[in-house]
Amino acid sequence: SWGWSQKSLQIDGLMTDQTLRVQALEQVQWLNGTQDAVIYVDDGKLIKMDIPSGTKTTLLTLDNLNKKLEPLGAKELRRFPTITVDEDALFFFAGRRYFKYNLTTKKLSQQLEMPDSTDNWTVAPDKLKASYNRDGVLMMLNKKTETQVSTVTGDGLVDGRSIHRNEFGIRTGSFFAPNNRKFAFYSMDERMVSKYPLMQLDKPIMTVQTTRYPMAGDTSHQVQVGVYDMTTKKVKYLHLDNASDDYKTNLTWHPSSQSIYLTLLTRDQKTLQLCRYYATTGVLMDVLLEEHNDRYVEPEHSPVFLPKNPERFLWFSERDGYQHLYLYATDGQFIRQITQGEWIVNEVIGFSADGDRVYFTATKDSPLEINLYVTTVNKPGKIERITKASGVHRVTMSANGRYFVDRYSNPQTPAVVQIIDDKGVVIKQLLKSPNPLADYTLGKVEIGTLKAADDSTDLYYRMIKPYNFDSSRQYPVIVYVYGGPHTQLITNSWMNGANLFFHYLSQEGYIVWTVDSRGSANRGFDFESVIHRNVGLNEVADQMRGVAYLKSLPYVDTTRLAVEGWSYGGFMTISLMLKNPGVFKVATAGGPVIDWKWYEVMYGERYMETPQNNPDGYEQASLLNYVQNLQGHLLVIHGGLDATVVPQHSLEFLKACIAKRKQVDFFLYPTHEHNVRGADREHLYHKLFDYYQTHL
Repeated sequence: SWGWSQKSLQIDGLMTDQTLRVQALEQVQWLNGTQDAVIYVDDGKLIKMDIPSGTKTTLLTLDNLNKKLEPLGAKELRRFPTITVDEDALFFFAGRRYFKYNLTTKKLSQQLEMPDSTDNWTVAPDKLKASYNRDGVLMMLNKKTETQVSTVTGDGLVDGRSIHRNEFGIRTGSFFAPNNRKFAFYSMDERMVSKYPLMQLDKPIMTVQTTRYPMAGDTSHQVQVGVYDMTTKKVKYLHLDNASDDYKTNLTWHPSSQSIYLTLLTRDQKTLQLCRYYATTGVLMDVLLEEHNDRYVEPEHSPVFLPKNPERFLWFSERDGYQHLYLYATDGQFIRQITQGEWIVNEVIGFSADGDRVYFTATKDSPLEINLYVTTVNKPGKIERITKASGVHRVTMSANGRYFVDRYSNPQTPAVVQIIDDKGVVIKQLLKSPNPLADYTLGKVEIGTLKAADDSTDLYYRMIKPYNFDSSRQYPVIVYVYGGPHTQLITNSWMNGANLFFHYLSQEGYIVWTVDSRGSANRGFDFESVIHRNVGLNEVADQMRGVAYLKSLPYVDTTRLAVEGWSYGGFMTISLMLKNPGVFKVATAGGPVIDWKWYEVMYGERYMETPQNNPDGYEQASLLNYVQNLQGHLLVIHGGLDATVVPQHSLEFLKACIAKRKQVDFFLYPTHEHNVRGADREHLYHKLFDYYQTHL
């Protein structure tokens, strides 16, 4: 729909105007146990809906919850807290206090209270214990008794937090055993890693906030894994090479709580081993499997144990070029490959009640979509698609495997939340969001393909045309780019993955263009790893194929091309402008990587190896070597507290521009990190739009 109406988007409101938001249901989750029922928060009420009758019951209102909290001395809640469901009870934090609400008795009771000056709270499965950090020291709380877990403390020693700069899918640092008797934790020694200064404007005289930042090729941190026994109150460490800076990733407990599985990845990220350790002694039991790739191996998933046979597990691997599932026994015996094809498995959702069928999301039918599928585990079987509607689906499964909560969107559907059965039949629709943009003058979105620079690979592009598009006119074009790993910009989801700012630009007379070049996500290992040792080469060539297509269109003003991107996209933006002088009149780059030797170890070395063993690759990628090619108008933007792409990148680029007598524009967001978030993002949008209006 071209939407010929009177409403126009305004920058002031793109982030704050709630009428522009797609409707959503909050906290949709299954009541576990034997009940076929979901709960969700809607309009200040916690609703339970039975499946398949569709009967709805209000379990609790925010007003009633606050009335129950008041006698316990808790502060009033302005919105429903994040709830965890366990059997017949709800658990949630209110401030530092952890509460239980019994759904049968309607009684509220306090389980735990986290001490002042603590953070990183992790609650045990029994909801009666928790771990947390105080000044970098790992502590344990058992009801009201506090115990120090860390055996060695000091500056640069960190226990119980996520490690390796959150690479490899790691999001936590404490892992409670299923039986609640032990918990494992990461113990990181960063004392050998350089401190990096970031300036904070929190006092009349600026203060320095430091972060440990290991740059590519430099000394990295060392990690151990400790296991705390809640009975003996002692720590045993897994028998690892304590002097090694290899990576210890994807820690998980065996369901029996007797052993721990850990993926060991070499510093060069080319070889991994999945290892099993005795939880009591820390002794290595087995090396269950090993994988090697001359580019890199990237473990992002832990073993998934079969619920009916925990002596078998599923393993995610890209060994055949696409991320698929493999079945192993816990003694390391390879049984068979579960899925295969030129598509990827995203996530294991769960298993059927008999354990013989595994449900998973994947890109099997289109790299632009994510759908739910099922296949057999214990014998070869066909793969069946469960979700029927086209689009990008997020799915959660009931405990007995009979039903699924299916959340999806597509270009015609802003959001649907529904219950489906294991055949994909819709049992109940919980939400279908109206189009919040129906009355706005939005331009037409076109999706298509073009050939990459290798002349064989298909690349997807997205073009947003002005709503009153006239093919006899010529329009300026803004190329929005990322082009790096773990990101896919074009999908068959709402707005095809675009955002409201792109539509605002289109509304104001710009064509907005995007290509997912080689190097981006969800197209397989060869597609994504083409950047290895030479970032900014193949993906730049692919983006220029997109530019060549734009130049072939009679309605594109080839003298008014701009390019915009952030982070890896910022690196790509400046690469495109400097390596193709004169093509782009304007460029805006946020948080750009300027020289990869200043980027962090884990991500940087995975794709570029080290400066010591890949000097030519680093030299080719360094944007400092192309400053003399700068033509046109370039705006560089950076967050003053950016601990991902540290501000040094942009500052060194400014130095080089001064030395080469090249004019460049620069803007700093002093209190922001690697991106500009919240209401301040509207300021960023104004900054970008004004720059395009002035120079494009």
